[in-house]
Amino acid sequence: MPVDTTPDPYTDPLAFGQRMQVLRTRRGLSRPVLAGLLGRSPSWVKQVENGSIGTPSLTMILRVAEVLRVRDLAELTGDESMPTHLFAGPGHPLLPAVQAAVNAYPVPGDGEAPSAEELRARLDRAWAARHSAPRHREVVGGLLPGLVRDAQLAVRQAASTRDRRRLQGILSEVYSLAQFFVAYQPDPALLWRVADRGMVAAQESEDPHAIGIAAWLTVQAHRDSGHAHFDAADAVNRDTLAFLEPLTPDTGDDVRAVVGALQFEAGYTAARRGESGTAWAWWEKAHALAESLPAHYYHPVTSFSRAVMSAHAVTVAVELHAGGESVRQATAADAHTIPSRPRRARHRIEEARGYQLDGQPEAALATLAKAHESAPDTVMYNGYARRIVLEETEAKSPARRQRASELAVKLGFLAA
Repeated sequence: MPVDTTPDPYTDPLAFGQRMQVLRTRRGLSRPVLAGLLGRSPSWVKQVENGSIGTPSLTMILRVAEVLRVRDLAELTGDESMPTHLFAGPGHPLLPAVQAAVNAYPVPGDGEAPSAEELRARLDRAWAARHSAPRHREVVGGLLPGLVRDAQLAVRQAASTRDRRRLQGILSEVYSLAQFFVAYQPDPALLWRVADRGMVAAQESEDPHAIGIAAWLTVQAHRDSGHAHFDAADAVNRDTLAFLEPLTPDTGDDVRAVVGALQFEAGYTAARRGESGTAWAWWEKAHALAESLPAHYYHPVTSFSRAVMSAHAVTVAVELHAGGESVRQATAADAHTIPSRPRRARHRIEEARGYQLDGQPEAALATLAKAHESAPDTVMYNGYARRIVLEETEAKSPARRQRASELAVKLGFLAA
């Protein structure tokens, strides 16, 4: 290998610190930024990377993996014998069927497509099932292949430009549902394919609501790809808000809710950057919009509502690494007012992150157990939940180690 070539941490026999440096560089993070996210000094990061300090504890390895969005600990440790996937779930048994449906295009001889009304009704039932089912990936994964195939076919068979635009909006939302299923599964290429097709279909529909949903999911896809993609997330967010916000005085609650969801996403990205003032300013703006919606309104895709804004406050505090504020916001929030099981479980995971930041690991584990009660599928595929539980399996307290180990087995993070 030429000496001026960056080593590949997946193929070259590198030490932990060298692997951390390569992955940090690839994510576009400076040493001071990584140090701040880890709660360490830049000199500590430098010493780890140059080998002056040996491999840190499992607790710190897991935190480095979280910050660098490492999906497999082997990328950091070099130990391929015990792979531990962090930000990708195990791969749902129904993933191949969804992959096949997304990758295939219907041809004219595939039969008569269902009507727009039938597709809309099926899609509404699918969203309702996703919010109500503890094993929501099982339910959605079973419905998606037929929905994708029939929505694609309906677009191809549209009798008029008006019908085609309406059906493109439905197809875009089908892809949005697919993105929820594919997220955190071991096929990032499929996730981006679904996101791109959803955005294209939304633009073809010329429907502001569809465009807003597709953009909302695209922002998340960019942000979850790492710090190097935050600017792309902000650009999509900014451009979509510039398009939608002037429309809000004359649109219904659904479009206004998508605007609010995008406003929060801008704050979420700012929080991930460590920009406290900007993050809370966006949260306040989204909160004001949520308060203008009917008291019991709940957007079926983004979950935007009055209820979810309290959960979003916990997320902002956690991303800013403010443990005390995270717990304060968690105490103020009422997870039971969130009607969606997966969204409620996600909120519990954010609460658990806050408790761990605040030095309350027992509360963190108890909260993750509650998340599992709400929606096991959400916890199984969540990297933050995995990191907290695995970290606590190495706790000094024997009782806490046992509790964490039992929970890890229950959640599918460790074999029984």
